Amino acid sequence: MAAKEKINLLEVIPCRSEHITAEREGETIVLSFPRFKYPWMQRFLVPKGMSKELHVKLEEHGTAVWELIDGKRNVREIIEKLADHFQNEEGYESRVSAYLSQMQKDGFIKLVIPVVYRNLLLFI
Repeated sequence: MAAKEKINLLEVIPCRSEHITAEREGETIVLSFPRFKYPWMQRFLVPKGMSKELHVKLEEHGTAVWELIDGKRNVREIIEKLADHFQNEEGYESRVSAYLSQMQKDGFIKLVIPVVYRNLLLFI
């Protein structure tokens, strides 16, 4: 049985989930997503007058991270780009990594593992 290969979080590429929409509201971003996964559930389980979507307002740091998630940059590149934003805050690298992990757990993003195969970059 082959040993499980360790994945370096700094090398994975965050990608926004397809069901999430983002809208700028002043200095921050508001993420919107369906209350239920399946449309029939929304039709039967959402009371009249209630929004069929949930909204999450990102704070300043979350907005800065979200804007850098483009499906091309890996976590290391995002952290490097945020150096000016966080300026003198110590340990921001681990905070950004933890934030991205939480966003992945909540379904806002997917973390894609790039694989190099014979000089071709593949995503799995």
